Amino acid sequence: MLLIPSLNLYFFHQYLLAVYLVYVIFYRRQNYSEKRRYNILLVMAASAKVLTHETCTVNEDWTIVLPRRGRKGRNLPRIRTPEEQQKPWFPTELVSDPHRESKLLQKMQTCIKKLESSEFYQTFMNQIQTPEILNRFYSVLGSELKMQMVIYGIGSIESYETPRLQLSLAILMKRKLSWIGDVEVFDPILSATEARVLESFGCSVLSVNEQGRRCATKPTLFYMPHCEAELYDNLLQANQGVMLKGIVLLGNSFETYEQHVSEYKSSVIVNTAKHILAVRKFTQEFSIKTVSDDYFAAFHDSSWHFFSPDVEAELQLTEI
Repeated sequence: MLLIPSLNLYFFHQYLLAVYLVYVIFYRRQNYSEKRRYNILLVMAASAKVLTHETCTVNEDWTIVLPRRGRKGRNLPRIRTPEEQQKPWFPTELVSDPHRESKLLQKMQTCIKKLESSEFYQTFMNQIQTPEILNRFYSVLGSELKMQMVIYGIGSIESYETPRLQLSLAILMKRKLSWIGDVEVFDPILSATEARVLESFGCSVLSVNEQGRRCATKPTLFYMPHCEAELYDNLLQANQGVMLKGIVLLGNSFETYEQHVSEYKSSVIVNTAKHILAVRKFTQEFSIKTVSDDYFAAFHDSSWHFFSPDVEAELQLTEI
């Protein structure tokens, strides 16, 4: 008789435990379903946001990016096109300093006068006026009257003389050559003070970092003394094929890049200069003579580059 209450109590506890387990399992399933529906809504909302802000291109075409399957693919970043990688840019300082601006303006004026009276400048201008080079400029111009100038990677003109000399040469070219049109400048390290001084010399400072990927839809002189190989390569990639006929490049010698690769087999240079090496076969290069040690740092190993790709060359470039 004493065992009956104990047994009843035991089975009663088991019954309560079973009811509890059924309740927990059912609740969790319901909760999981609710969470799953909530997550799906979040993914749909996020997808809509991506389509609205990130995949609408300049010509208003839409690209639908489907989600990857599997857990590993859910958090992978979307591969962006070169155009999408171009980001709005702001100066390293947002407000120009009037005192520094005045001081830099005087430095630039002194530098321009010094360069204009130098033997280097006379030699440089005489080279441009030779029929061999001048005819190539006219060939790039075609029926156009002006050739815009785009300056990449000029550096800090406030901090160093070398960038001031390079900018001074571009300003003098604009003044002396009637067929040079608008001048645009960009370097990510430019300050607001430097931007104001550039504007005072008639230059426009770009508000977007193009990373060298400017498609030349009209005759363009790219003035890029001593830029990184990757920047030249980006420019060549953006202007593959017949578009190369519409540009002139002043920058590091492509011949020197080719010699360096053949001599040292440097994989680093090869990977960052694939297009530089590819266009060598149809590039006419004319080296710039520094003449004086005063201008060696600013212009050594610099050359004019003109391009005349043929159909076969275009096909080879597209395969890179």
